Amino acid sequence: MFRGLEKLEPVGWESTAGIIASRIRARIIDGTFAPGSPLGEAQLASRLGVSRGPVREAMQRLIQEGLLTNRRNRGVCVISLGEDDIADIYFARSIIEKEAARTLIRTGDTASLGELEDLTARMSEAAGTVEWAELTNLDLRFHETLVGASGSGRLVRMFGTLVAETRICLSQLEPAYPVHEHLVEEHRSLLDAMRRGDERRTLEFIDKHLADAVRDLRESREPGMGSGGAGGS
Repeated sequence: MFRGLEKLEPVGWESTAGIIASRIRARIIDGTFAPGSPLGEAQLASRLGVSRGPVREAMQRLIQEGLLTNRRNRGVCVISLGEDDIADIYFARSIIEKEAARTLIRTGDTASLGELEDLTARMSEAAGTVEWAELTNLDLRFHETLVGASGSGRLVRMFGTLVAETRICLSQLEPAYPVHEHLVEEHRSLLDAMRRGDERRTLEFIDKHLADAVRDLRESREPGMGSGGAGGS
């Protein structure tokens, strides 16, 4: 036996159910499976070319994640998010993101701060070209990177579900999404406050940014109303 071989860990692999869950999750997030639409186990199995067992397991995973719901007399459906759900998603996000920001300020992780700087610059480019999909993706990656800098695997996993729900919200917002430099300025102000170690201002910026997003999402649901604000994800 080669020396040190015992320290190698087995190569990970993803189960069929895991792959199916990933594919369904992606179609929920991008809006292919609309909120409230039913998902038939048999139809999915036929389309994916697999047996119903792994499809059933995949759907149970997504129910546990909160992306699917099992409704009486309707079966499994994609979740529909109302105004109370939106407010609750962003409330939970604020708790996680503020704790992550406090941790980043304490550690002064230059690698994470540099990655946030790069994402902010790329957001500025996307805002200038009015690239909706790219801007929303970079916006959410900024927040995911912030939470990842906490070093807490549990916070990251919790935040992953919230990000998926946020993407569902944003998929309905495209016509009203405020694509302009003020959104980028909010992220830059947040980043600058963290670099300075100004915890009070950092938390204020997070609260304002998320509150603006909730407002824009609510306004986008009202007929004939667009958003004049600067809220992002």
